[in-house]
Amino acid sequence: MTPENLKQLLEGVKSGNLTIDKALEELKHLPYRNLGFARIDNHRCIRTGVAEMIYCEGKSLEQIRGIVTHLPENHKNILGTRAGQEAFDAIKEVLDDCIYHKEARMVVIRPEAVKQSGAVAVVCAGTSDIPVAEEAALTAEILGSRVERFYDVGVAGIHRLLDIHQQLQASRAIVAVAGMEGALASVVAGLVDCPVIGVPTSIGYGASFGGIAALLSMLNSCAPGVSVVNIDNGFGAGCQAHLINCQSQKNALRAD
Repeated sequence: MTPENLKQLLEGVKSGNLTIDKALEELKHLPYRNLGFARIDNHRCIRTGVAEMIYCEGKSLEQIRGIVTHLPENHKNILGTRAGQEAFDAIKEVLDDCIYHKEARMVVIRPEAVKQSGAVAVVCAGTSDIPVAEEAALTAEILGSRVERFYDVGVAGIHRLLDIHQQLQASRAIVAVAGMEGALASVVAGLVDCPVIGVPTSIGYGASFGGIAALLSMLNSCAPGVSVVNIDNGFGAGCQAHLINCQSQKNALRAD
């Protein structure tokens, strides 16, 4: 249930258009619905502004179908992350109202257009990093942030990054996605005055250790203002960038 849903419910009771019994029926599954194998957090959107998502990897198709059967009852724009084709097909069996973004490996369930505002930039070092970058970009967009994408601007050809310096300066938050040695986050943070979220990826040759080298590099960044999420965690970075973007807008309104 979203804050808007709850407000409509209370207004319905106040106006007499909704009985107390009907309102109780709507509210009885707050704060969560117990499915046995999962406890769906219907209250999360009210607490945090971000509805619970479905992490599909590691779940059986039966479990995914069960969650999808109940989670969309009170929410729209639900994200199914790390979703392969089989997971998407299972979701579509239950609810046809969904879109698959193959590159990001994400399903948007009950998609609905949202007003996007602010300025989030998602940059990635190489083309191989795009799936993780797209996960971050799509997440921020679905939550309501305006996102600009700048791909294949790694430090091996740093002139490509310098060419977009002005666009990056206009951002309120930047997601920097890179594998190999993960230097992109530090370089970007040395060029801008907004928070930079580093996303190490598992892309790279043997000594990158599946993203550990990039993770350690970003954690040891000498540039201030860099925070780091886990390896390949585009979803987490997208959420963080959106929250920073929202907070920046709130601060700007207060200043006015």
